[in-house]
Amino acid sequence: MKVFKFGGASVNSTAAVRNMAEIVGAHKGEPLVVVVSAMGKTTNMLEQLVPGVRPAEEHPALLEQVRSYHMQIIQGLFPDAEHDVYKDFDHLFAQLQEETAQPATSYNFDYDQTVCYGELISTIIVSHYLRSTGLENKWVDIRQVVRTNNHYREGIVDFDATKEASKVFQETDCMMYVTQGFIAGTSDGHTTTLGREGSDYSAAILSYCLDAESMTIWKDVPGFLNADPKYFPDTVKIEQIPYNEAIELAYYGASVIHPKTVKPIQNKNIRLHIKSFVTPETDGSVIGPFETIKPLTPLYIFKNNQTLLSVLPKDFSFIAEDNLQTIFAALAELNIRVNLMQNSALSFSLCIDDNELLLEQLRQRLASQFLLRYNRGLQLITIRYYTQQIIDTIVAGRPILLQQRSRTTTQLLVKL
Repeated sequence: MKVFKFGGASVNSTAAVRNMAEIVGAHKGEPLVVVVSAMGKTTNMLEQLVPGVRPAEEHPALLEQVRSYHMQIIQGLFPDAEHDVYKDFDHLFAQLQEETAQPATSYNFDYDQTVCYGELISTIIVSHYLRSTGLENKWVDIRQVVRTNNHYREGIVDFDATKEASKVFQETDCMMYVTQGFIAGTSDGHTTTLGREGSDYSAAILSYCLDAESMTIWKDVPGFLNADPKYFPDTVKIEQIPYNEAIELAYYGASVIHPKTVKPIQNKNIRLHIKSFVTPETDGSVIGPFETIKPLTPLYIFKNNQTLLSVLPKDFSFIAEDNLQTIFAALAELNIRVNLMQNSALSFSLCIDDNELLLEQLRQRLASQFLLRYNRGLQLITIRYYTQQIIDTIVAGRPILLQQRSRTTTQLLVKL
């Protein structure tokens, strides 16, 4: 069994879906699980439809954007207006409309119940199209397979229950399955998600549970690059990456893989291939049981839209363990990931992704004990295998608001 994961860019148009089908078709006859993300930037659109995020009167226009985008792709793939895909799409879209009409409860819970429709819709379209090209497949609702706790927006996977449920992918009369990335389900029937960009993790979970021969992530880049091409015109493709190096890079925010992806495949010694859906015949990069990264070169990771939050006790007491416990409890309750932190005698500084709604909820939870000050519109730069010359070139004279260094890695928080 092989596991393929296709991200939103690989299915963001009629032509993209056709190209994806050609890649899958080259493996016809092989046992294959195809994990697919939401199409294009659908998740971004759905995030605006989470109850409480935007006024209800704005929902119809937002819903129409979602509908028209997918209908354009469907009509390009299925000229026959009587094809079953239209009925299936209308059914899912009606469920999405119903979900967005619900009153706001908890942001994290509402988020998961809403954004899951991006993956459900994309996989229905892909499954029907593969079938129309002669690639018989079974569509699987991953919410019935990958089981998590009720930690919404970043569910913790129950691997024992998931492994048992994953037997659905091992039917003897089926060679190909199409399912969703990013989303999962609880034992009481609610939808959870695995963290933003979590489709890679979904594929890794299934690879682990199915003892997959290999896992492949199909991207719009030729492999694992040492920097984002948006920032560097001359990037270097990394041919091989050890598991531990990949975990480090993912933790710091490398966009090629989700931070949790590596552990499941490392536990089973499964190799992860990163290949281009533009040039699928090329080798790409491989994450596996290697001793060193090749070639050894500086690696750059940029995270935009960051907020620097400084937390200070109102009574000017030291930031001691009891203060940190209160702060981290609030962060955990709101599922806010800390990208960088630094402690001094009288303040605790942390860098987080900019989310105005969650920032306000955090302020409310801490307001009785702490003063909160923050800077928004920042960029977090991580450089692995750095030199001072590289730092000076990248920072380019911008003020550094926060910096940390180890022997191999430096992180710098600067203004965009």
